[in-house]
Amino acid sequence: MKTVLKKYLLLTTLMLATLVGYAKENNANCSLLKREKIKIEFYNVKKGALLSIKNEAGTIVYSLEIKNSGNYSRIFDLSKLEEGNYTTELEKDFEIIIKSFSVLDGNITFGKEKIIFKPVIRAQNNFVLISKLSFEKEPIKISLYYNSDLIFSETLICSESLLKRIYKLSEKEEGSYRVVMHCNNKYYTKNFKL
Repeated sequence: MKTVLKKYLLLTTLMLATLVGYAKENNANCSLLKREKIKIEFYNVKKGALLSIKNEAGTIVYSLEIKNSGNYSRIFDLSKLEEGNYTTELEKDFEIIIKSFSVLDGNITFGKEKIIFKPVIRAQNNFVLISKLSFEKEPIKISLYYNSDLIFSETLICSESLLKRIYKLSEKEEGSYRVVMHCNNKYYTKNFKL
């Protein structure tokens, strides 16, 4: 048990250091080229990252998987978009970079950039290890399912920026498990078997 906890704490510390390092250099740049065109740039992007543009209802109006690692730049013609609020989201390994913009009377207005760190969910032996970096300290709901049945659920309001949780599962209950986390208006899922 102590070995598992030590490894988990080491992993969490390394993950936190990596995420903070990435947060300093992973910024997005959006610039207005013409009234209806914008240039979106992301730095230090890995192959396989997902770029999407969503409307305020959360519906994806554009989606693309990044094909090459490095810096990514693309010009978007937004003349076909309806008036409203939108976000560009770049989903990377451990974070999601969100840049908001509004379309009103043919004009584009940019909002602030926000970085959401994804939770890290691992299953090791009969333990579920969860860590989540969050500077907003928003509520986090964790649900654990066994063979599609809900066996545990809790909602946490963290006073710390780093959530760390370890759940012990019964060694006798072999089968399919699923962890579902809801935070930052997003769902994260991890499936595993014991």
